[in-house]
Amino acid sequence: MMSHLHHSASQTFSISGVLIFALLVYLRRWLRLRSHERDKVEGWRAGSFVSGLLFIWIATASPLAELDHEMLTAHMVQHLLLMTLAPPLILLGIPRKPLAHGLFHPALFWFAAAATLVVWHIPSVFMLGLQSQMWHEIEQASFLVTGLLFWWPVVQPWPRASKWPESSILLYLFLATLPCDILSGFLVFYDRVVYPVFSASPRSFGLSALEDQQCAGALMWTCVTVVYVIAGAVFTARVLSPHRSADQPDDLAIPQFDSPRIAVRHTDPHRIEVV
Repeated sequence: MMSHLHHSASQTFSISGVLIFALLVYLRRWLRLRSHERDKVEGWRAGSFVSGLLFIWIATASPLAELDHEMLTAHMVQHLLLMTLAPPLILLGIPRKPLAHGLFHPALFWFAAAATLVVWHIPSVFMLGLQSQMWHEIEQASFLVTGLLFWWPVVQPWPRASKWPESSILLYLFLATLPCDILSGFLVFYDRVVYPVFSASPRSFGLSALEDQQCAGALMWTCVTVVYVIAGAVFTARVLSPHRSADQPDDLAIPQFDSPRIAVRHTDPHRIEVV
């Protein structure tokens, strides 16, 4: 028990140090951009990025991290923080700059996130994450990485570089709810404990192992649905916004006239020739 507590304390310190370092690097870069491009670097992005890092800390280094071996609900909160809430906030916090587009199709990101969700909740793989600290860290890292990949096309779409229509983001979000709905529905309505390890765990908050499982499933079902609906509504509003053309590059915003071709040639102050 003492070695476990020591390891947990060292892990908390390490994660906190990495997150603080990331925060300092980000704020230094954000302040530099802010001083040069005040009108183009929105202040709310810094708050979004900090909130995303805070959610990562809560999931991996707060007292919540100690409960994931005792409650499936605590594990589900970790999963939602790392895969559903922190990634879009972090991506929203990045000042918009020209980026490399079109390298990967968003379908790959969708399958990566869905596969991560399903595989880590297979009972044998789930137990591997509980029994091995290394695999537990890999599990959490995979939640965060695939969460960032999944949310990238939503937060920073690539309509001009990819061949798929921009409106398909709504289908992308809808399809993403299906694996979550299946898993959460199974946890809510299955009448047996899926992960027997929680049957022998101390009863936290007065919940039995089956009630804890149902609570975890209901939490996942509700949170994912609400977040994806909000994301879909915001994306739709942005696409349909009449002022959206202001965000387009200048070369796309300026109309081009090819025929007839009109130019004005200034020859002298008293003569204008039209060709």
